[in-house]
Amino acid sequence: MSKTRPLLSAALTRRAALAGLAVAFASPALAGPEEAAIAYMKKVAKDMLAAHRQGTVASFKRAIQRHADVASIADYSLGQYKSKLQPSQKQAYYSGTASFMARYFADQSRDYVVSKYEIGDADADGSDINVDTKVYLMNGQSYTVVWRLGKRGGGFKVEDAKVMGFSLTYLQRGIFTSFLSKRNGDVAQLVAALNR
Repeated sequence: MSKTRPLLSAALTRRAALAGLAVAFASPALAGPEEAAIAYMKKVAKDMLAAHRQGTVASFKRAIQRHADVASIADYSLGQYKSKLQPSQKQAYYSGTASFMARYFADQSRDYVVSKYEIGDADADGSDINVDTKVYLMNGQSYTVVWRLGKRGGGFKVEDAKVMGFSLTYLQRGIFTSFLSKRNGDVAQLVAALNR
């Protein structure tokens, strides 16, 4: 009996270790959409902070094109003028929209110097997932950003960011539709302005 107990203990310990390893390696596959969204948001935040530290339009545009659903954001931003966007204009319009967003972030990075960020909880909201983050500035202030992620293929894309409760895509839509309303809905003029 004394010889069997150490063998049994060793076998149980090995089984427990193997089970623990199996769980550890299986965790990403078994992770729910909220956990996957948080993991993705860590990549987004890392890339956005790197772009912020460079402070250039080009660095922000790379991060935006990598992580944002630019086409959906751009289409939404046209509001009632969406039907006026011609297929031949889409590529230039989407690129211009990414540039517009990048210029906004680059401009803001000069006034709001970020020291660090924290990623909080994620909550499912229909087919989207909202991820809470907190941004800390060098001047000691902080603010919240809620990122709305949409499922795309096997991963996610950023669909919106609410800074202190204000939706950036909604604000952008207001800017774009105001511009278009003053130009009889001529999307070509918006495309040209975005790509200057």
